[in-house]
This record gives sequence, structure tokens and C-alpha cells, in this order.
Amino acid sequence: MKTIIRTIDQNNIEKAAIQEAGRILQEGGLVAFPTETVYGLGADALNEEAAVKTYEAKGRPSDNPLIVHIAEFSALPKIVEEIPPLAEALAEHFWPGPLTMIFKKRAVVPYGTTGGLDTVAVRMPENLIARELILAAGGYISAPSANVSGRPSPTTAEHVYTDLNGRISMILDGGSVEIGLESTILDMTVTPPMILRPGAITREMLATVLPYVAVDPSIHGEDRDTAPKAPGMKYRHYAPKAELIIVDGPAKLAVKAIRQIAYEHVSKGEVPGIIGTTETVGRYTHGIIKSIGTRNSEKSIARNLYAILRAFDEEGVSVIYSESFAAEGMGDAIMNRLEKAAGHHRVSAEEIVRMQKYHQIMFLSESDTSRGPMAAEILRNQTLNREYDIISRGLIVLFPEPVNQKAEAIMASHKLSMASYQSKMFDPDEIEADTLVLAMNMSQKQKVMSECGIEENIYTLSEFVQEEEQIGHPIGQPLSEYGKCFETIERLIKKLTQKLNEL
Repeated sequence: MKTIIRTIDQNNIEKAAIQEAGRILQEGGLVAFPTETVYGLGADALNEEAAVKTYEAKGRPSDNPLIVHIAEFSALPKIVEEIPPLAEALAEHFWPGPLTMIFKKRAVVPYGTTGGLDTVAVRMPENLIARELILAAGGYISAPSANVSGRPSPTTAEHVYTDLNGRISMILDGGSVEIGLESTILDMTVTPPMILRPGAITREMLATVLPYVAVDPSIHGEDRDTAPKAPGMKYRHYAPKAELIIVDGPAKLAVKAIRQIAYEHVSKGEVPGIIGTTETVGRYTHGIIKSIGTRNSEKSIARNLYAILRAFDEEGVSVIYSESFAAEGMGDAIMNRLEKAAGHHRVSAEEIVRMQKYHQIMFLSESDTSRGPMAAEILRNQTLNREYDIISRGLIVLFPEPVNQKAEAIMASHKLSMASYQSKMFDPDEIEADTLVLAMNMSQKQKVMSECGIEENIYTLSEFVQEEEQIGHPIGQPLSEYGKCFETIERLIKKLTQKLNEL
């Protein structure tokens, strides 16, 4: 079968393309089309054979219900036995839009469409292309996401083509979708109404219309053994080819944990994938790193989620680690999809971070223009079993300035460089429980302890590696003294490396 692609503009809909797609659907064929949530795989919802074709094209289990899409509220009574008053109120507020409601079905709706259930899931999409297509097809289109079952849902026509080329008759290319996550599914056959799948219509939004909203306990738990009442409840969904693991915890802690894990993979010759945000991607140093959006906009994260998961398929990574997000509002839907994609595989950031005693190593000197930056750069070039955030700071830094030229010359002679470094003032707020502070001499250590009240994990470099030799101050001395200083620091750093690797 050759899959036809028709580009179509929601703001200037080409009627001929819609009529062509409508005829295909009326004749029992399959057409992928855009909605505001994801691309749907359309079929005649009242045609049992069309439902069978849908399951076959997707490789979808036949007990996984399909959603019936309508374009007008007046189409609802034909396919459902009863429309509760609360459903009418919800439709008034949220239709057209990303809300699916479940009702008792009429006999006209085949069991092939409902996955063998006596209930039917119905929604009215907001996307104008979708609604025009529904009308052209006869008013009722069943449409799961237009992807191979289990894969990330498609948010562009290109995603659909990748998965279903040759399996379906046509793709209507309406560009990228607006929301990027499937609709909220609300079961109206129970009291109180129950959310079976979270989406852009959040529990808080539903609560403005309903006196009470229940939430199915399986939304963030293991898949159930019973027949699913709605799409996406029972089977692993939305998954990339690589294993996906969610790292639970606050963003700052999750970054530390993922950095630690990624370093271990890279040291074994493996390349992990990392899903971060605009706020955190700059903190990662190893692996293939992709930003899913900004934490200031849950909509940006939702819109990019499936595209990011698909993008990793092109990278050839064997495992992907993702930061977690707050499970409230739109974040509830984001975490629901991530957990499904990960097969509920979650690890604790706190437990991972606790396995490593130090995560940050700070070298402390007077002006931060020679000894401290030298020590930091030498350590960065050692073979460490774990990753550390290695920095240097000065106690007397009036303004940022480059490193001492003689210090840089000595470093360059050893094929190291600090040429791009600018001195930085010590800030006690940078010190955390897992920061190891290594001063160049005892007076610097004592000053920080007395003035900042820091008592834990602060040593001189010599003291920490159990050496008595102190690091001399070469400022104003000949180049040879900088060479001697380098040799002392290098020897101590090698002992430091050995000690860190034994922790």
C-alpha cells in the first residue's frame, strides 16, 4: 500500500483534501490526521472491520479501546445510552477540546471499537482539520494515536510516516500539534466521575465543574490485569527503543544523581541519554543531553515529550535517564506518560547521591590566580572513578582576572591550560554537605572556619592526603619557583586522586 501525504493548513483548509480523506474513511480505509493533542489514526467508528484494520496497522491489542471522535454535540445521543447532566456541563466547558468522556454505548457502536466493552470513549477535538474530517467521514471517527503500539505518540506527520508508512492509506499533514499529550479521559459511568488518564484538562480544571473528581489509582502505579476501560491504562506505552529510567527527586538532586550515573556509563565505554530542562542541561557533562523544555512552562515540556523520546531513537543510546516533574496540574499527565514509557522504572536520586561522599571539590587560595586553578586543572586531568564538580575560589578577589602568566606558562609546558579561566571570589553559599574544601595552607582553612562557621569537610590539600609538605606561594618569584609549585601540587593531586578513588 502506498501512503498518500496531503499537506493541509488549519487556517485555510483545502476542501478537496478533506473530501478525499473522508471518502477513504467511508470506504473502510485508515487516515492519520492532526488533533490539538497528538496525531490520530482515523477509521469509521461504526465499522467493525475498520476497527480491525486499526488494530492491525498499529499492532495494538484488541482489548485496548479506541476513542470515538465527533464534531458536534448533537452526534452524541446516537452512540451513547444516556448523557448525564454533569456530562453536558463538562461538554459546555471543555468541548471542543482535549477531554474524553466515557459513557454506556448504544448497539450501533461495535465492540471492535470499544475493545469488547459496553462503554464508549468520546471526545470532540478542537483542531479544525480534525472536525472537518469527522464531518466528511460521516460524523464518527475512531482514532487512537497514529503510531505503532507502544511507541511514543506522534506529534508531527513525520512521526506518523516513520511508524505507519505503507500500512495506512493517507496522512493529513497539519504541522506540529499544539498540546503534545493525549486527552484527559474521564469515566462518566461511575459516581463520582473518575479520571482514567490525565491530560491537559487537569483535575483542578474539572473540579470547577464537578462537585468531586476521583482518580484511578493505577494512573501512577503498575499496569492492571483487568481489561482497560480507556486507552493507555494496561499496556506499556509511549516508549523509546532504549530503556528509560526516571530519576526521582528535586531537580538539583536529580542532576547530581544523573551526572553520577552518566559518568559510570561513559567510563565503561557506554553513551547514555539524558532528558533535562532548559534550567539544567548546562550542568550535565557526559552523555547525549536533550532539553525537554523549561520548568517554568509545563506546556513546553508536554509539547516536546514524545518528540524527545523519538529523537533518542536516532542516537543509538542503550539507556535514557530523565529528571522527574511535579505530579500536579499538567505535570500529572507528563509523569503519567513518562512512567508508562519507562515501564514504571524509577530510581531515587537521594539514594544514588548518598552512595558518593563528595560531589564537589573546591580548591581555596588567596587570589585564585595560580595555585588553586592549577590544582583544579590538574585534578580534572586525572583518572577518577567518579565525577566531581571541580572548582577553585579565592579569599581576596576584587574583580575577575586571568591566571598568573607564569603559572599558565608552567601549565602549558605540561600540556595543560588555564588560559580561559577567570578568578572567582569564595562564596560560602556554594558549600554544601557533599563539598570537599581543600585550602592551599592552614591560614586559609582557619579563616574560612572562623569567619564562615564551616567545620565539616574542610582541610588543607596536604592535610587531606596526610602529607606535611606545604604548598609555597610563588607570586613574585622566578619561573622556576612556579615549576616547583606545580610539582608539589601535582604530587599531592595524585595522592588525592588515589584517595578519592578508594572512597
